[in-house]
Amino acid sequence: MLRRIPGVDTLLQEPDTVTLCLQYGRQSVIAVIREEVKRVRKEILNCKTQEEGEALLMELRRQIHIRTEKENRASFRRVINATGILLHTNLGRAPLGRRQMEAAYQAMAGYGNLEYELEEGKRGKRQNHYQKLICQVTGAEASVAVNNNAAAVTLILSALARNREVIISRGELVEIGGHFRIPEVMEESGSVLREAGCTNRTRIDDYRKAVTENTGAFLKVHTSNYKIIGFTESPSVEELVEAGKEYHVPVIVDLGSGVLVNLEKLGLSHEPTVQEMLKKGADIVCFSGDKLLGGPQAGIITGKKKYIEIIENHPMMRALRLDKCTTAVLEATFREYLKEETVWENIPVLKMIRRQTEELKSQAEEIKAELLKDGFEGKIQVREDIAMVGGGSLPGETLSDVSLSVKPEKESAGVFAARLRQQKNPVISQVKKEEVLLHMRTIFSEEKEMLIEMLKEALLSGGCL
Repeated sequence: MLRRIPGVDTLLQEPDTVTLCLQYGRQSVIAVIREEVKRVRKEILNCKTQEEGEALLMELRRQIHIRTEKENRASFRRVINATGILLHTNLGRAPLGRRQMEAAYQAMAGYGNLEYELEEGKRGKRQNHYQKLICQVTGAEASVAVNNNAAAVTLILSALARNREVIISRGELVEIGGHFRIPEVMEESGSVLREAGCTNRTRIDDYRKAVTENTGAFLKVHTSNYKIIGFTESPSVEELVEAGKEYHVPVIVDLGSGVLVNLEKLGLSHEPTVQEMLKKGADIVCFSGDKLLGGPQAGIITGKKKYIEIIENHPMMRALRLDKCTTAVLEATFREYLKEETVWENIPVLKMIRRQTEELKSQAEEIKAELLKDGFEGKIQVREDIAMVGGGSLPGETLSDVSLSVKPEKESAGVFAARLRQQKNPVISQVKKEEVLLHMRTIFSEEKEMLIEMLKEALLSGGCL
């Protein structure tokens, strides 16, 4: 039986293998062939019957093909998000719209005027591409952006309060995920943490009592990924601004999710906007680019010009600055916000939030009909469900949703969900009570046909079609 295992050279000369070599490269295919031949040899030695060995030999070429394709597949791939979490951190948070993606392509496809003034023919600043736009949309005096909001907070504190005390409420000493803890960020920035009040109740007088001759700033962190409810109190931004003026210290607001539109129109709870915080007098407001803003990963810093200039000239600014792709996408994102009548359509996360239940139900029914038409074996139902914004935004808030519940007859929900993840276009679903749930709110209408195809392939390979 071992003598019947084809050699590497023999396999390389076969037409299918030649095609693989042309597609993926000879060395890559040779490596797979050697490993597969070695595996088959080892398994044949452990075979108890002739039939088992024959089966291994029959499968060898197919396994070489499958493994070669798998190992040469891009690691970072587009997936279909059927989880019902709009800003899924593990799936890249905010998806981009057509104009944003076009801006990214134009920035990366060739050379660009990243730091070049076309009119004057001399060196420019990359910040010039987005600063004016951000100020137009938010009403800020000045702005700058770095590569994420954690970097923004670190840079702000280092630039404005290094070796000085920063006063913050005990109830706002948050961890937002990924071990990003405000106390540790403050330590890294070189500022000194000074706590005020209690976890559930902090008053403006607590800030005043904490002021010393070494106070460098008041910091307010919007608790965008959790809520403290019940017996609570927190000073308003206006109160902090008044106290800040009294003690000549800047008020810094870390707004986190960075929403620029009124979400109450859609029946959601009030989420403070960047514009509100600036109008209330905050000296600095920072927020994320890839959450409710619906843009690229970035930390956007807005506020008083005198403070932004200090931040912009900090030595760490160069290490944290945006690359050309993010710069282009950030510009495109804020250009969308100049057009209030179309921003809800052109920023995908806002469009997903606004989708109507009737549309979601229709989408689910169409997918169900396609599966039943092909003879699906198992239970399939369209049901009312809920979705969440996610990404550390709007804690406790849910959106009405519709999900397609798929329960294959011949395999468990966990196995079927895993099969969906292994498709050419991976589908990320929710498994709940032995059902695979596909949430419609996070599935783009243009992904419907692709999703149907992936569902059919997964069901077929599992013997359920």
